[in-house]
Amino acid sequence: MTRILTVGAHPDDEILGMGGTLSKLAEHKNKIFMLILTLGETARGKKLSNGSLRTKQAKKIAGKLGATLFPIQKYPDCAFDSVPLLSLTKTVEKYIKESEPEVIYTCHGGDLNIDHQRTFQAVMTAARPGKTSVKRIYSFEVLSTTEWQAKSAATVFLPNTYIDIEQYIDKKIDLMKIYPQEMAEFPFPRSGIGIKTLAKLRGMESGLKFAEAFQLIRNIDR
Repeated sequence: MTRILTVGAHPDDEILGMGGTLSKLAEHKNKIFMLILTLGETARGKKLSNGSLRTKQAKKIAGKLGATLFPIQKYPDCAFDSVPLLSLTKTVEKYIKESEPEVIYTCHGGDLNIDHQRTFQAVMTAARPGKTSVKRIYSFEVLSTTEWQAKSAATVFLPNTYIDIEQYIDKKIDLMKIYPQEMAEFPFPRSGIGIKTLAKLRGMESGLKFAEAFQLIRNIDR
């Protein structure tokens, strides 16, 4: 059994990024912890009270995965750059200490969304070598923010790890449907077709039918 911590900026990041892999990890009896740094949606002009729905949705997903969901934090949506990195880092440090993970999965540091960028920075700072139980850190891609970023050496997502999710692609889409406000009809990326299309692309890259791609950022062999 491996202790795993996912750190997402918003509710839905983990499902878009690794919903199939999470389902697979859960089925194999790994211990999964989930940390979400903002309730989301307030940048769209919605009141924070809508966070109660997002919280219920996140709890439902955690329940389906048998995961431990830490209290959802209330950092400002799409404005993590207005918060000191130290504050974000200390929050991540707190839950690393509580969960003692061997592996962390988090957002890609070059995403278009500033919250994803800062989440990645906070994770890398909080999980610095020699200070925690963390052996491996992976970043994942999130549809409509990873691929929409202007491409450069500093921003491009470079996957080097692929997970076979052929048996879990439908579970991933079903989990994402728990966040209906985040989905729309194809060709919007966050659609059933969009999610399956990306999984097929990553599958073709790795000789699999459906896959999720990750970038291994750090691997410490103890």
